[in-house]
Amino acid sequence: MRDNLSFVALAGQEKVKALLSRSLASGRMPHAYLFRGPDGVGKKLTALLTAARLNCLAPEGSSGCGACSSCKKLVSGNHPDVVVVSPENGTIKIDRIRELCRSLSYPPYESEMRIVIIEDVHTMTPQAANSLLKTLEEPPEKNLLILTAESSRELLPTIVSRCQALTFYGLPVEDCRRVIEHKQPEIGQEEARLLAEMAGGSPGTALVLQQKELLGHYRSIVALLETDLSADQDAITPVLETAARLAALKEDMPLVLGLLRIWARDQLAAAEQGADFESQKLKLLALDRAERQLDRNCNRTLVSEVLLFNLQSPVAEVP
Repeated sequence: MRDNLSFVALAGQEKVKALLSRSLASGRMPHAYLFRGPDGVGKKLTALLTAARLNCLAPEGSSGCGACSSCKKLVSGNHPDVVVVSPENGTIKIDRIRELCRSLSYPPYESEMRIVIIEDVHTMTPQAANSLLKTLEEPPEKNLLILTAESSRELLPTIVSRCQALTFYGLPVEDCRRVIEHKQPEIGQEEARLLAEMAGGSPGTALVLQQKELLGHYRSIVALLETDLSADQDAITPVLETAARLAALKEDMPLVLGLLRIWARDQLAAAEQGADFESQKLKLLALDRAERQLDRNCNRTLVSEVLLFNLQSPVAEVP
């Protein structure tokens, strides 16, 4: 059980583990951390392991014991002093942040420290982000805030400046493959390697792709994009049909866009300087624009249609 609550449970991220272990050993913790990195590489797990160690009744080094009442409550998800705030319907709104900030003025229920984990802070509305700023500027005592964010998403510079930032990275493909096989032994080695490659070294993302069968959606989209439809009088029909299937994925749509970004980067790397190279760059910009539009809750079907027409066209129309 102890290994489950130690940094041994976290694959890779050696620099992060070393920095956190030193802070835990010294007892000198900042009032807020910002964990930035790709989705699915252990940011939330690291936050929970940190919470376990801080509130453990019999800690050893940088690990929770796994046997005390505090560790057991954390493992069961019922610790009163470990608060997790996650996006709802893709966003974190101001009412949730206001409620959280009010609760921090009270002391922890039973532990020396309350740990608040705010996942995917890049999904906060501007109002919610500004509301959180005041708490980050004047943090109440006995509270540690741990914010997580996807590394490519924009955050308010004022939020970043008020946290100690730790950077997480995707794992090497073989390390990621081993994690996938450990979590899902029924997955064959070749499929695990493919998932690791497509997920950019993110075990969490790879497992979501496998569980939700999103690789099949991705492959059908790439097959369309790599088909020459210029001579087909009905070329618009398969694009519209594929766009409708992409939009129907709803909250999973960003995961498929992430895979398409990897595909577009590979296309860019293979392109020679000149018109083809510039066209591939525009396709990456088309993906950027689609992700921003989804963040603004634009119509998913329309976003999908415009994106696929841009990606399928030899010359993307994104300015």
